[in-house]
Amino acid sequence: MMSRQACARGWPPRAAAAERSIASSAKCPRATGQALRASACARGFTLLELTIALVLLALMAAMMFGSLSFAGRSWDGGEAKAAQVNEMRQTQEFLRAQLASQFPLRARKAVEFPLQFAGERDEMRYAAALPSRVAEGGIYYFRLVVVREGDKSRLVQQRVIPEPDAAREPEFRDAERSVLADGITELRISYFGRDPGASDADAPTWRDRWEDKQRLPQLVRIEVKPEKGPAWPQLVVEPRHAPETSCRSWDANRSRCAGV
Repeated sequence: MMSRQACARGWPPRAAAAERSIASSAKCPRATGQALRASACARGFTLLELTIALVLLALMAAMMFGSLSFAGRSWDGGEAKAAQVNEMRQTQEFLRAQLASQFPLRARKAVEFPLQFAGERDEMRYAAALPSRVAEGGIYYFRLVVVREGDKSRLVQQRVIPEPDAAREPEFRDAERSVLADGITELRISYFGRDPGASDADAPTWRDRWEDKQRLPQLVRIEVKPEKGPAWPQLVVEPRHAPETSCRSWDANRSRCAGV
């Protein structure tokens, strides 16, 4: 028989190992097989910890998605703004070059040979040459106006070929047209000059309508307001041709064309 001292020291070893296995099984009742013989059962994640981890992961994903969405919207907004500015610059450069070189075309069959130029607050009709890149070229009669088609509003330039012997201004029923800019809500044109028949001593002023059929305005100011974004910078153009350019004789006292 073994002594009590030997049992206290865990002798024999097999009996001590069995006692330890029984104790381990008592602490972890679910552990069986190899896990029971290898080591005591290991502690895993609780449901609360797993829930917190998933919530944190969802918050991080939401923040990353929001950042990417904001970056995408900023990129698209920047491209749209750049396209709008580029369209505005091209349109203003085209109008500046064309209006500065507009031709003082006159109606040969009409009384006093009036200029084929009409200026209103929201549109302007004038004669000018087509750009050199256009194959047909020549002098055309243009109309600058905002045209609304359904839910679209565009800055349009219409053009027709003027008849040399016409007694009145050409009409724009079947005119060709070019869209200068999309999304335009308002076009305002002002004219700087003197009243019809006024002498050179009178001071010129700005006006919304040009009624002098013998002289072109000294300056033309164009203001464009788009649907989105700020208004375009004011475009001020000075016609280079004097009204007497197309006259055979110019009556300086009456400011009238005496022949073409």
